[in-house]
Amino acid sequence: MIKLLSALFLPCLLVMLFSRVTYNRYVGLGLTVALIAASAYKGYTHAWWLVIVDALSLTVGFYLSTRMMNRTMKSA
Repeated sequence: MIKLLSALFLPCLLVMLFSRVTYNRYVGLGLTVALIAASAYKGYTHAWWLVIVDALSLTVGFYLSTRMMNRTMKSA
């Protein structure tokens, strides 16, 4: 249950955080994918459904970071 909740929320939040820090949503997405790939390589991801949930969360995070960056650019 904890792995499912983590897979739902953490990749999305990481993409948004890294996008905000680096001011580039592609770099934020790349850093988050690298972290997930490293954790999968170390064996923390045991099921395919967990990878699918991670990918869904990455997609939502990328969409939200795109909206956040566009809103930031309009206000500046």
